[in-house]
Amino acid sequence: MWRRALVVLSLISAAGAALAIDYRSVSVPAAILFDAPSLQGKKLYLIKAQTPVEVVVKLEGWFKVRDAEGTLAWLESRNLVDKRTLVVTAPKAEIRQSDKPESAVLAELDKWVAVEFIEPASPGWAKVHHRDGATGYIRSTQVWGL
Repeated sequence: MWRRALVVLSLISAAGAALAIDYRSVSVPAAILFDAPSLQGKKLYLIKAQTPVEVVVKLEGWFKVRDAEGTLAWLESRNLVDKRTLVVTAPKAEIRQSDKPESAVLAELDKWVAVEFIEPASPGWAKVHHRDGATGYIRSTQVWGL
């Protein structure tokens, strides 16, 4: 009986690990996204440094990624790092002093600005750092990459 319970628990934890979303960030000034996992593939568009992407498929030297707009494309794996960033998807977003809506605004960000993800905060918030020095909390509904 204990053996069955251990097997079930290990299957559940393996399934949970398999469902974990793998976000990474672009590490080069501009990376080319392709329609296939090959340098001979059609070049689709450029993606700039610090942009977060979701890794959907991994092949040797290539990742199929999804961007904040939902577009799927192939990217050379050497152009990504494990460092997590988020990108603002709301027309405006605020970095606040604490994870409370009434707390002081430290910075206002425009759409498509990237911030470094530090850690999850209370439900609906994430702790972030902006390249200009502001470190605080942003609403999870205003960003993509969590």
